[in-house]
Parts: sequence; structure tokens; C-alpha cells
Amino acid sequence: MLDIDFGGLFCFFLDKQKEKKEIKPIAMSTTSIQRYDSKKYKTPTGSELTCKGWIQEAALRMLLNNLDPEVAERPDDLIVYGGRGKAARNFEALDNIIAALKILENDETLLIQSGKPVGILQTHKDAPRVLISNSQLVPNWANWKHFDELEKKGLMMYGQMTAGSWIYIGSQGIVQGTYETYAAIADKHFSPPAPQRGVQEAPRLSGSGTLKGTLNVTAGLGGMGGAQPLAITMNEGVALIAEVEEWRIDKRIETKYLDEKFTDIDKAIDKAQAYKAQGTAKSIGVLCNAIHLLQRLIERNIIPDTLTDQTSAHDPLIGYVPHTLSNEQANILRQQNPTEYLERSYESMYLHVQLMLQLMDKGAITFDYGNNIRARALEFENRQTAADSQKPIVDSKEPLSTTDYRLPANHFPIGRCFSFPGFVPAYIRPLFCLGKGPFRWAALSGDANDIAVTDELIMNMFPHNKGMLRWMKMAQEKIAFQGLPARICWLGQGEREKAGLAFNELVRTGKVKAPIVIGRDHLDTGSVASPNRETDTMLDGSDAVADWPILNALVNTAGGASWVSLHHGGGVGMGYSIHAGMVIVADGTTDAEERLKRVLRNDPGMGVIRHSDAGYELAKETEKTNNLDILDRIK
Repeated sequence: MLDIDFGGLFCFFLDKQKEKKEIKPIAMSTTSIQRYDSKKYKTPTGSELTCKGWIQEAALRMLLNNLDPEVAERPDDLIVYGGRGKAARNFEALDNIIAALKILENDETLLIQSGKPVGILQTHKDAPRVLISNSQLVPNWANWKHFDELEKKGLMMYGQMTAGSWIYIGSQGIVQGTYETYAAIADKHFSPPAPQRGVQEAPRLSGSGTLKGTLNVTAGLGGMGGAQPLAITMNEGVALIAEVEEWRIDKRIETKYLDEKFTDIDKAIDKAQAYKAQGTAKSIGVLCNAIHLLQRLIERNIIPDTLTDQTSAHDPLIGYVPHTLSNEQANILRQQNPTEYLERSYESMYLHVQLMLQLMDKGAITFDYGNNIRARALEFENRQTAADSQKPIVDSKEPLSTTDYRLPANHFPIGRCFSFPGFVPAYIRPLFCLGKGPFRWAALSGDANDIAVTDELIMNMFPHNKGMLRWMKMAQEKIAFQGLPARICWLGQGEREKAGLAFNELVRTGKVKAPIVIGRDHLDTGSVASPNRETDTMLDGSDAVADWPILNALVNTAGGASWVSLHHGGGVGMGYSIHAGMVIVADGTTDAEERLKRVLRNDPGMGVIRHSDAGYELAKETEKTNNLDILDRIK
């Protein structure tokens, strides 16, 4: 392992930052900017319809719920989460979507093209009421540069995953999956010795693993990263999380996802170490760049037990903040000189990954949490390696030259950017093989008691699922609802269908006050192709095959989902993923019952089929058990 003088590197970066021209504010015109109106866009609640049917009503309420200030990160910009993940392209488009939903008949379908309504077409009562396509680009043009050009022209928006598909429920929607990941980490790395398990066996989420007495370091407290502190403390660990925007730290404290805030890195580290020694589950947000936190840990030789990152590395321009800039400077430079901003982001992400590797080499259990930071680092390394090949080789043990502000890639070992695994192959894929994934629902009544009724129902229906029961009990105690009351838990093949039908019966018998809307994250077993995340290192090498999410969207459309979406770039950025979303409404009718049977069987079934096709034995067993094996059918 190379002996890197990181103190020298930081001095180098700071010196070269001073050499660059001063970043000055520029005048911005706001005369034509419309802002979020809390009265105009208030989410309707109760049992009275404002549309012509409950499916249209559900779409309207969930769209507006996405933009509720309790839910959305920046409602004035229509941004829900994930850097610039939007619910609608602009306010004019939002107003037109609302108007369209209110006149939409029960045998018509509204078409949404990247956040803008473009047509209402005659279909039939079992067809989706809304079809959404967000950010789709022909592959040769599928990059941020071309997307940004189109967005500036008002022709496209970035829908992230559940932002543009109108089923975001606040950080709870991410907490449960993050909880499952850290529970699997605890079981794999911090539980008593157990008999050897097969690599494809489902992890014991309700096993004896715990994060008690561990220090878990990460970064990012946005719409996705904000789930990390609560997920870690739910698994009894200590969370130490870097965040560059103070308002995000404050928001997570306000919603009880985060316990404490520090502005001094050393004091934050000291407090986290004290909690670790005490075995106390606490979360700390520290106002700093992730690189500065990791650098200080290395300087002090404090090695985290686990290490990951959930900064917005998927979006190098709008999301990620380089360590050479303050947050205020970053906001200015994005507008003044986006090219320079991107250069700084890429070099920063490269150093970020190298610091993670240094800590991994010292013993930290290190993994990528799906923000594509490894790929960004590799892009920088490849560019710099090519450029540096024309220059004299820099001896990595010598001080860096001060003639170039950028970090030469050959100062570090080449080819290590993907040396730590992604979280899906490391911890989650066995669950996908069982058809398990993020089953979420919201009470359209707006009454929290409706969620209490559904909570009790789910726990009674699946008493064997100990991990789920533990989650549900903690969620009731620790999760603050944001916007419409909602819940999420991971259910598998067969379980989702049973739950949906049971919800429909609750509505039919009046045990809840209004219909229940059921959806999921796009991060699911069969709805995404993302080679650096959900489909990272597939057994058969089919990581980049995108037929599967498209088939998922098609089969959910054919099955009668209430609205279906197909997105590009969510989670990892333009050019790196295709993924599909599904929402279905349980309104208590017989028609809904038949649609729920089809959709909630077929949707996770696509994931079982996809993983079986890739060669996973656990998925093949699940496929046969649930009568999904095509070879059995055609014999």
C-alpha cells in the first residue's frame, strides 16, 4: 500500500484554489419565477372526491403530496429529492396536470412526457389512468450534457425515481431499505459465528447481528441519505454523517431522523467515539464536506466499522459539492462556470473514493450505496491517466507539482475505484431472488389511524417475518409521517398480493376512511437495470440489459396498474440506469380486487423471473414455488 501524504494533498488543493480567480456573485432575475403556493397546492384529504374517480384522485393527491413542504426538499423549484428530482417540469405543467386529472374519465389515460401533460387518450377502465415517461434519451445522447441542454430549453426534466412517478413518501420510503441493508451488514459482520451459509441464501434479517458498539461513517443527508442516521440507530449503531448544507441537518433533526448536530469535525468524532464506547445508539450530523471528515479520521487513525456514502455523486453539477468550495461558492460557480465546477466535482469524487479505499485498507467495511461515486472516480482516473501519459510520471512519494491544480491520477494506485462492492450484490440480492422489495402505501384519507389499522393487519398477516415485525414496531415509535400518513415494509412474492387484497377489503368494509394507494420504490427486484447499483455484477453478466424494466412497465400496464412510469438515470445519473415505477389503488371495488391480484403478483414476479434467468438458484426455487417457471408451464 502506498504511503500517501494526505496533509500535503490538502495543502496542494488549497494553494491552487487560491490561485484560481475569485468566485463572485452574479445578478439573477427572478421576475418570471413562480413559487410554490401552499394554499393552491394543498393535498386534499378525506373521503370526498375532487376528480371523477378514486384512481385519478389518488394520482392528484400523491402528486401534491410529493410537493408538500413536509415532503419535498425544494418545493419552490418543484424538486422533491435527489439533487434535482422533480414532480413536474414547471408550474405551468403542474397546473395543467392538475386540471387534466380533474377532468379525466374512468376510461381515459393521461400521458406525461418528462413532467408535462401531452395528451388524454381513450383506453378502458382497467388501463392505467396515467402513463409517465421521464428523461428518456437515445443511448448515444444519454448523458448529462445533452440532458442539461434540453432541460434549459424546457423540453425535459429529471424525475429521479419516485419524484417523477408521484409516490415519494418522505425519508421513510428510504429508511426501510436502508434499515434492511444495515441489518444484513450486522448479521454478516457483527453476529456470533454461525454455520456456513450458501452465497445465495437469504440473509437472516432477524438474526443475532447488531451494530451496537460500532461506528458507522457516511455522508449526505438529502432525501435519500437522510434515511441513514435512523436506519443505523435502529440497528443499535452510532452514525457519524457529513453534510455540507446546514438546513438538511436541521431538517433531519426536526423530523427525528438525526439526533445531534456539530460544526466542529473533531468534536463530532470525539462524541461519536464516546457513544461507541458506551454502546449507545446515537446519530451525529457534522457540517462539513465528506472528504474533510474522512481526512480527519485518517489523520487521527480512527477507523470506522462501516463506511459508505450517499452524497449526490450521481449528479456532478447540481448535486455533488466539491471539497475545494464552500456551499455558497458552489452555488455561484455552478452558474458562472459549470465546466470548471464539473472538473472540481470529478477530482473531488476521485479523492473521496481514494480516502474510502485508504480506510478500507485499514479495516473499515466499505461499500458503495448506489450513488455512482465509484464510476465518477473511474471516469476521472481514466481521463487523468490518459492526460498524464503525455507528462513525466509523478513519483507518488514526492510532493505534488504546483503547476497544475488538478490531482494526477497516477499519484494513487491505478484501477482500484471499484475495489469495494456495491450494497446490492454484497447484502440485498438474496432478497431480490425471493421477490422481496419495498412495498409502500399511503392513506388517502390523511388520517394516521388508517395507517395504524394497516400496520396491525400486516403484522397479523405475516407473523413469521420477524425482521419485518421488528421494523414495524420501531417504525411506529420512531418514524414521523411527512405529508400523507404512509408506511413501508419489504414483502416478497405472494406476500404483496395478499397485503393488497387485504387492504382492499379494509376499504370495502369501511375499516379505513378512504382508499389506500400502494406503490414501491424503483429500487426493486425486477424494475431496474443499473449496472453500478441494482444489477451490479449479475451472475450471468447481464448487468446492462435494460429489457427487464421495460417489460416490467409493460406488464404492469397490461395488468391494470393505476399509473405506470418509465424513467432514465434515477439514483446514478444519465446514461447509467433505466427503471420502472408502479402504483395501484385499493378502492374497495371488485374491479380493484382483480387488478390487485394481477399487478401485485406480476410486479415482483418479474424480479424473480429476471434473477432466475440470470442463474440464481434461490430465484429458481422461488419461481417454481410460485408457478412462475415458463419451462414448467410449456411442458
